[in-house]
Amino acid sequence: MLSDTSRLPVTKTRDIHNHHMDSTAWDRFNFRDDDIVIATYAKSGTTWMQQIVSQLIFDGEEGINVSQLSPWVDLRIMPPEAFAALDQQTHRRVVKTHLPADALVFSPKAKYIYVGRDGRDMVWSLFNHYSKANEHWYGALNNTPGRVGPAIERPPATADAFFRQWLERDGYPFWSYWENVRTWWQLRDQPNVKFIHFNDMKRDLPGSIRAIGEFLDIRPGAQSFQKIVEHCGFDYMKANAETVTPLGGVLWEGGAQTFINKGTNGRWKDVLTPAEVRAYEQRALRELGEDCAAWLVDGGRLD
Repeated sequence: MLSDTSRLPVTKTRDIHNHHMDSTAWDRFNFRDDDIVIATYAKSGTTWMQQIVSQLIFDGEEGINVSQLSPWVDLRIMPPEAFAALDQQTHRRVVKTHLPADALVFSPKAKYIYVGRDGRDMVWSLFNHYSKANEHWYGALNNTPGRVGPAIERPPATADAFFRQWLERDGYPFWSYWENVRTWWQLRDQPNVKFIHFNDMKRDLPGSIRAIGEFLDIRPGAQSFQKIVEHCGFDYMKANAETVTPLGGVLWEGGAQTFINKGTNGRWKDVLTPAEVRAYEQRALRELGEDCAAWLVDGGRLD
C-alpha cells in the first residue's frame, strides 16, 4: 500500500457500493510496478482492450483465457480465489475497473488505459448486455450477501426507454456515466494514463494497438504484431467468445455469443427524437465541458 499520497494526481476519497461494485477491494490490492489497469464506464470496449493488452503481453499467443487472466477487481461478487490467482500470476498483470478515478487506489507506477465511448452508443450496448442477462446474473447480483442498496431490476422493453431512464436518473440502475468520465478526464495528462476512444480502435485497429504497445513499453516483432491484430479483430473474438467472456457466457441468454454482440455505433440515430439527442448533448456539455464532450462523440488522439 502506498504510504505517501501527497504527490499523487488523485487519491481515494470515497467508497462506492452497489449491486455490482465494492470499491474497498482496491484497499487490499497489492500493486506491482508494471501492473496495467483498464478503466471504462462499461460496454465501452473493455473486453476488447483486455484482449489487446493480453495479446501484447503474450506476444500474439493463441488460446488465452482473458476472462480468467484479467479480473474485474471491484466486482462485488468476485470470489476470493480470484484474488489469490491474481497474486500467483508471474507475468505482467492486467485488471479492469468501472469505478470513477477517485474511488480506487491510484498507483504512480502502474499504467492506466481509459477507454471512452459516446454515451448513446454505450447505452445501446449496455441494453443488450442487460436485457439478455439471465436469472443466474440477477441472482448473483441481488442475492449474494453483502449487497448495499437496492437490487438491480429488469430493464424496460426497448433500448430507447432504457436510454431515457438512464439519462434522467444519472445512469440508473447502474452508475453515473458523467462522474466516471469526468474523474478520469482530469488525469488525461498524467504520464501513466492513456486515453483511447472506441471509435479510434474501430477506425485503425493496427495503429491503436501499436500506440497502446508503445505506452506499455511492449514492441512486438512484425510477425507477432500481425497475429496480435488478427486476434484482436471482431471475427476472431466472436469465434473465441468463450475465452474472453466472463464465466464463458453462462450469465447471458445465448451465452458468450450474446456478450460479444455487434460492436456497432449509431443504432440510436434512427430511434431517438431530436429533442432527446439535444437533451443528451446539452447534458454532456454541462457535465463534462466542451473538450471532453467533443472527444466522447468521435475520439481522436489526445497526445
